[in-house]
Amino acid sequence: MVEETEYSYDIKIPKDRIAVLIGTKGKIKKEIEKETHSKIRVDSKDGDITIMGEDSIGIFSAREIIKAIGRGFNPDVASLLLKQDYCFEALNIGDYAGKSKKKMLRLRGRVIGEGGKTRRTIETLTETNMSVYGKTVSIIGTHANAALARKAIEGLLAGANHAAVYRSLEKKRKELKMRAFEPAESKEDKHG
Repeated sequence: MVEETEYSYDIKIPKDRIAVLIGTKGKIKKEIEKETHSKIRVDSKDGDITIMGEDSIGIFSAREIIKAIGRGFNPDVASLLLKQDYCFEALNIGDYAGKSKKKMLRLRGRVIGEGGKTRRTIETLTETNMSVYGKTVSIIGTHANAALARKAIEGLLAGANHAAVYRSLEKKRKELKMRAFEPAESKEDKHG
């Protein structure tokens, strides 16, 4: 007889994101539990969350979705993490700003852009979703696209020119799209 192992993972999210995680009448929390075959216990007072279950992959998915909601993502966008080829990445602006609050705000502004233009441009060019929340910039997308967005954001945080970052993204995007077609063309060449 095989005994099922119960896994458990603790995570903390900002208190102001707890209501978003739970959803109206517990709807969001229940959906995450159902999709990930897990049980989620929420301590609304402290922001402590415990994820439990027998499916370690399900618990990992639940953890990533909850982290994404905690970092400012809408639950619908966070649920993209249920797809196998999607990932969640978070960059700490503090790593670039040090202890300076003024520099932190300036760097946040560089990533968001006037009226959110920079963030939208990066999202469009990399086909990802971004959230700037507190001291973090987070990304949800396929592994390749999230890596592109991360590189662009790191460039902006390090002081790179916006136009140069956009040009680099456009170039890399074309390379990725060309690579997506290469295997089919290579096969035709061999059989042609």
